[in-house]
Amino acid sequence: MSSPNIISPEKLARLIGRPDCPALIDVCTEEDFSLDPRLIPGAVRRSHREVAEWAPHFAGRSAIVICQKGLKLSQGVAAWLRHAGVPADSLDGGALGWANAGLPMVPVAKLPPRDAKGRTLWVTRSRPKVDRIACPWLIRRFVDPNAVFLFVAPSEVMGVAERFGATPFDIEGEAVFWSHRGEKCTFDVMVEEFGLATEPLSRLARIVRGADTARLDLEPEAAGLLAASLGLSRMHSDDLVQLEAGMALYDAFYRWCRDATDETHNWPAKPAKASARPRPESVPA
Repeated sequence: MSSPNIISPEKLARLIGRPDCPALIDVCTEEDFSLDPRLIPGAVRRSHREVAEWAPHFAGRSAIVICQKGLKLSQGVAAWLRHAGVPADSLDGGALGWANAGLPMVPVAKLPPRDAKGRTLWVTRSRPKVDRIACPWLIRRFVDPNAVFLFVAPSEVMGVAERFGATPFDIEGEAVFWSHRGEKCTFDVMVEEFGLATEPLSRLARIVRGADTARLDLEPEAAGLLAASLGLSRMHSDDLVQLEAGMALYDAFYRWCRDATDETHNWPAKPAKASARPRPESVPA
């Protein structure tokens, strides 16, 4: 009989990438983490020794706690979070079980430096269309849910990156790591570099590439994504408002890639049965 307050890797994998995914908290010791310095997508690192200090930061949402094997550290921290009013489970088998199941993990070596509040900070060109909305969606859903994005004039991106310690993305230049590479767009690069090349995200990457590079032949859905993206850019003059609207758009495309590619829709659902033609009533002469 399974224990309460423990979630399986299979169930957690279905939650990751969704806007309602619980907070994922990695509490592996430094020694254990150094053996495999990768994070379950969207997880943040916290010390189990300081749980009383950081537990209030997760008030108002549920959490899943991860340690190396899913034993004393994660279960103890989850219990403490529940004591603090945060609904919390621990991951069955921990990070080791997750990795052994072949599920995706993000190498911390690829993550940009974090600010004083533990957030990654990114900067790109203003007036985003496709790639510059798709990449923030990917980062917030699978890499850093608290990531901050700055949209500035194209000529000022590198200057802002230097002065504010931000990571530039989706701009031209050999010194920019997170940008187009050959036929691949920035979204493709992030999916690969962050170790997220699952079947649904790889399919979404082709759709984004088709919409972003005028290759609408890559996937039939690329034209629809381009149309929706251009529509959003006309609807919103504030780039951050557009980003929030775009998050829902990419949530929908991702769930289609993951769960609904075989589903079709037509109207009417079933051919209507031919109704019997009524006989005309006899009329008296």
